[in-house]
Amino acid sequence: MNTAADTSAIRLADGNDHGVWNDYVLAHPEGSFFHRFEWHAVMREALGHQCHFLIAERGGRVAGVMPVVEMRSLLFGHSLGSMPFATYAGPLGDDEAICAALERRSIEIAHRLNVGALELRYRHASGASRPVKTLYETFSKPIEADEEANMKAIRSKQRNIIRKGIKAGLEGRVTDCRTFYPVYSESVRNLGTPVFPRTLFETIAREFGNDVEFFGVFKDGRAVSAAQVFYFRDQVCPYYWGGLYSARRIAANDFLAWQLINRAAIERGCTLFDFGRSKKETGAHQWKRNLGFEPAQLYYEYELVRDDEMPEVNPNNPKYRFFIETWKKLPLSVSQIIGARISRSLG
Repeated sequence: MNTAADTSAIRLADGNDHGVWNDYVLAHPEGSFFHRFEWHAVMREALGHQCHFLIAERGGRVAGVMPVVEMRSLLFGHSLGSMPFATYAGPLGDDEAICAALERRSIEIAHRLNVGALELRYRHASGASRPVKTLYETFSKPIEADEEANMKAIRSKQRNIIRKGIKAGLEGRVTDCRTFYPVYSESVRNLGTPVFPRTLFETIAREFGNDVEFFGVFKDGRAVSAAQVFYFRDQVCPYYWGGLYSARRIAANDFLAWQLINRAAIERGCTLFDFGRSKKETGAHQWKRNLGFEPAQLYYEYELVRDDEMPEVNPNNPKYRFFIETWKKLPLSVSQIIGARISRSLG
């Protein structure tokens, strides 16, 4: 990146910047749901993290933004990131010089706070000489306001599975957090991962209003699969997702994806389905490919401050294997209580 920009034009954003920040994100071609200013309140209120949202100004107007969040944890250390809990959300700027200046300011903050590392979640490699993690890929594809066209875009084997769900009498509809959370938390427990606190999803829904909804698939009146769905411009992203053990047997997860594709395109006018991220060589990764999504590499870059190497806070780290297997056996209520405390730092 060009490093010629003057960083004095960059300051910390506050609540008064909410509107101009979001206007900039909405207008920027690389803007995303994860760049929006509402995450400032979500991170602070729901998870207890300190925010250092950076705003660049040039000629009296906004020229760039960068959401930065600080996390402190006894288990996972002290870190800074743009942007934890997101698929991607690095700096946005009018040009490379502004992006470079935002990045430099975030690095200055990381050194001032003496964190272990600064994590920068990029969709495209920055070209900087620093450690980069390529564990994740993201998935997206165009969708149409035509069910038949959307069905044809899915691989034949997966189309048959979706039809199985239709024949099973599954019903998809908008629901609420009270219905979503038990399904999601059980699914996450079954994977051996601490679940986020319910307040996270409630706060996201409150802050983003009509741009967030809960959607569930029901069998005989009981929710078996559910998602919290994000809408941004012409894009839809079912970001938090879960299904009961019985969901696989009756194809509820596939049916949920199918319902969301058509609801987003036909009822909400979306043209792009963003299916978030998945780790390479996992079942979720292959499943998304079977649904017609092609992966694109994500680049998580690290500016090391106190750490000697990239942090590896993910299920692939062998040192967490015993913890994961033990967690799967916890009663659901216990996993919800303990998990809510641990997961706050699992960005």
